[in-house]
Amino acid sequence: MAPPSGHSFFLIGALGVFALNCFTRAQRNGTLIFTKENTIRKCSCSADIRDCDYSLANLMCSCKTMLPLAIEQTSYSDRLTIWFTDTSALGLLLNFTLVRDLKLSLCSTNTLPTEYLAICGLKRLRVSTEAKHPSPEQSLLIHDGGESEPREKPTLQRGWQTCMYLSFLDMALFNRESALKSYSVANSASVANNFPYFSYLKTFPVLNNKSYVVTFIY
Repeated sequence: MAPPSGHSFFLIGALGVFALNCFTRAQRNGTLIFTKENTIRKCSCSADIRDCDYSLANLMCSCKTMLPLAIEQTSYSDRLTIWFTDTSALGLLLNFTLVRDLKLSLCSTNTLPTEYLAICGLKRLRVSTEAKHPSPEQSLLIHDGGESEPREKPTLQRGWQTCMYLSFLDMALFNRESALKSYSVANSASVANNFPYFSYLKTFPVLNNKSYVVTFIY
């Protein structure tokens, strides 16, 4: 068999570069945050990392350590994945934060308390409990329209003033092997008044004259 010509080598190389660029473009803009031993690491990853593989994340992603006191409310327009072992840091990371596409992976066998996370603008949620209940990843579509993607990272107040979709996530769902479920309440004009058990809502700048879609995930 004759060896490939120079033209063939060029074509193969071009196809390889094209395929690599397509793969990288499809995987880029992923944010990974993991909490372990009182440490919070925030990473920018160009490819999916196997759940709870801390060594691979530190090797393949660009990571930096975050101090709990330095965590600021922000927004995530790309995919956000959080690996966690308990709920202590999740409130700081997620409560009253704009997140569009969220994956939560429990990386321990700890039993989690019934605590609620309040997330703004959540469109898609994925959960993984491989460490506790080995099972396929579950996915839930919360809504498929509504708010446009923010052009800038909003402050807490400005972000909540533009938030129309509010999700309450029961962390106790990670203790069960049952399917992920949700129900929504539309046209809720006053979140704090209609859901008095969530008393901490009263401390945040939610506008009472705006109609919200409130979703409970359990």
